[in-house]
Amino acid sequence: MTLTLELRQVIASSAQPLVIKEKIAQESNLIQQGRELYQAQRYAEAINIWQLALKAEKNPSSKAMVLNYLSLAYQQLGNWQQASETISSSLNLIQNSQQATPQTKLILAQALNTQGSLQLAQGKAEQALNTWQQATTIYTAAGYTQGRIGSLINQAQAQQALGLYLQARKTLAQVEQTLENQPDEQLKTTGLRSLGNVLKSVGAFADSRRVLQQSLELSQNASKSQPELSATFLSLGNTAYAQGDTDAALAYYEQAANIVSAKSMTQIQAQINQLQLLIATGQTKKAENLSLELQPKFNNLSPSRSTIYSRINLAKSLVKLGTKEYTTSAKLLAIAIQEAENLSDRQAQSYALGYLGGLYEQTEQWSNAENFTYKALQIAQAINAPHIAYQWQWQLGRILKAQGEIKQATSAYEVAFTTLKSLRGDLVAINSDIQFSFREAVEPVYREYVQLLLNPEPSQEQLKQARQVIESLQLAELDNFLRSACLQGQIVPIEQIQQSAAAVIYPIILEDRLEVILSLPQQGLRHYGTKISQPEVEEVIQQLRENLEKPFTTPEGKLLSAKVYDWLIRPVEAELAQSQVKTLVFVLDGALRNVPIAALYDGNQYLVEKYSIALTPGLELLGPRPLRQSKLKTLVAGLTEARHGFSSLPNVSDELKTIESEVPSEVLLNRTFTSSALRKQIDSVPFSVVHLATHGQFSSNADETFVLAWDKPIKLNELKDLLGSREQTTLEPIELLVLSACETAEGDKRAALGLAGVAIQAGARSTLASLWSLDDESGARLVGEFYKELATKQVTKAEALRQAQLSLLKDPDYRHPVHWAAYVLLGNWL
Repeated sequence: MTLTLELRQVIASSAQPLVIKEKIAQESNLIQQGRELYQAQRYAEAINIWQLALKAEKNPSSKAMVLNYLSLAYQQLGNWQQASETISSSLNLIQNSQQATPQTKLILAQALNTQGSLQLAQGKAEQALNTWQQATTIYTAAGYTQGRIGSLINQAQAQQALGLYLQARKTLAQVEQTLENQPDEQLKTTGLRSLGNVLKSVGAFADSRRVLQQSLELSQNASKSQPELSATFLSLGNTAYAQGDTDAALAYYEQAANIVSAKSMTQIQAQINQLQLLIATGQTKKAENLSLELQPKFNNLSPSRSTIYSRINLAKSLVKLGTKEYTTSAKLLAIAIQEAENLSDRQAQSYALGYLGGLYEQTEQWSNAENFTYKALQIAQAINAPHIAYQWQWQLGRILKAQGEIKQATSAYEVAFTTLKSLRGDLVAINSDIQFSFREAVEPVYREYVQLLLNPEPSQEQLKQARQVIESLQLAELDNFLRSACLQGQIVPIEQIQQSAAAVIYPIILEDRLEVILSLPQQGLRHYGTKISQPEVEEVIQQLRENLEKPFTTPEGKLLSAKVYDWLIRPVEAELAQSQVKTLVFVLDGALRNVPIAALYDGNQYLVEKYSIALTPGLELLGPRPLRQSKLKTLVAGLTEARHGFSSLPNVSDELKTIESEVPSEVLLNRTFTSSALRKQIDSVPFSVVHLATHGQFSSNADETFVLAWDKPIKLNELKDLLGSREQTTLEPIELLVLSACETAEGDKRAALGLAGVAIQAGARSTLASLWSLDDESGARLVGEFYKELATKQVTKAEALRQAQLSLLKDPDYRHPVHWAAYVLLGNWL
């Protein structure tokens, strides 16, 4: 369960379900020998030995156990066919056996565990969950705690894969409870470490660190073996790194490395992680010294998958240290290729060949780069490992593009994009550790492909494909943020969506330019762009946001606002006017999500003075459907008093009174607004609108995205459970979720991802929220006007928001965008 950081990109395709060591007696020497080879990650040799053991065994139970071991080894090598056949044979043998001894029951549970890991690796998370539940039942009945803990941890990973976060957290809480009451110190220590690692992989970083800290204290108190302590420090380092706490991570890695011998794999993994972190934080001199200390240590290591991956990771880090290290990197990768070949480990072989191809790409030795990349790709395809294959398809695209072979490069990118689309669920569910590298290893594939498609004269076909890629990037980014592929069932193919008198605008930020695709009803797609670098775009956006939040209008603010208007709207002003569209729907990219589009300025008026405006994370995800006005019934919950370290919100009481005067409402205020009271109301009465007037924060970290109730902050995953619970009792979704007094996390460029995440998790068709907190009466007034429009006129939600914003804009006291621009409508605009 302990992974090195860079193995986030190099780890096997499965989320490493726990393999439980059974307390099964009387293993033959051959079986034991195979186990030792398996533990040394020499899988092909273990298979050879176990096949001999299988021939020698007469006892059906022992035969079933060996077949189970064989399946595990085949899975490690990506031989899915053999893995599937051997585990089926194992289960058949046990089920046909007349013996129902405690021993055969344990063998059955172990075989079910193995079957579950195979199912999860093949993307069948629901079947895996069911299988692991059966294993848990057997272990519980047999009183075998270690097996029960392992199968519960596995269950949690399957639940996470299915988007059942709260169940996953509950399962892990059950594991923690079992470990708390565990008298066996050794089991408790290793169990807590495994639990900490899994909590990290499901994004519960604070819990992961707390649990790992407990494991560490137990190890230290009991003077546990140094390798145990070292492994726990390594896990703590990985969690601290995931939290962005680089100083703590470096200290943990150093401790992990210092307490074990130079021959230890844990020491090497810890030092490689340390090296990467030093490079990432610009501590080049320290990194160079550490790399020199690390290199000779590989001479002492016997070949195994971990050794190969460590060589690859060191090679990749050395490349980042500069050209003088390229030769050393190439040597490390050449040895890794040879070792992988000797061990018949084709997955490791594909990685080593692919990264060597990448090294040749950097040195512009194109034929070598192409040659090694092709070889790596062929192996990845042969072992049916799309999570590896897409990397080499992408690499091939880059190599071909660099040589000016644009047509072949575009084809290679198309294949990489198609592979990534097919993998969407698996990237997060099967291999949660790849998420760490999403921005380096996934996102660029989409952007670079769009760059190729949007050549100076793209065809309609290319524009349609580019729009499809942008939609897919938005979904992949949300999956990654939510740490689950739970959006799968909600997607409507874009061709089936009626645009309903709205123009859809897709800006996409590329390295050297800002591209925009415009979709008008019943017309072909248009495309235009501005030559401007990504850092420049981000700088302008940041300055504009800062100016919009000032309480007075600055000339600089208007200039910045006009600049963004020139990028996104000016080139198509005439087409928009001719098409007579009433609403502009933006599928925003990157930093653009952080600014209110309503406040863009054409030199004369704001954009909101001409059009209703809505945002969507993608049309495929939130297709438009009109609001049923006749059913407008609102559940309003708010806090006026200071709670949990947050200040009081005195204007919330005015806001609530205004809403009550405009629409039929049920109100929960202060002490009555608890998370359980909110759930009870949502479950019992079919409200079409849920309005939460309370502190909240949107962040690019799902764990730091929340809304505040009287009893506690309701985090993103709980919000899904709370608001989505009524789907079980009624088919009526929440039409509109309103979040006033919320804001985006300070200094977080991707904070608006949290807003999209809340909108999706809440299951509401539309979400109205504020990008910054409005603490005066302007907020209450805007909300009141919005409900008045919605309740008394047959207007769309986007138009109701526009009229509310215009009512403030026309008032001399509230003309400045700080008062009206913060509110954005996300999702269905009708």
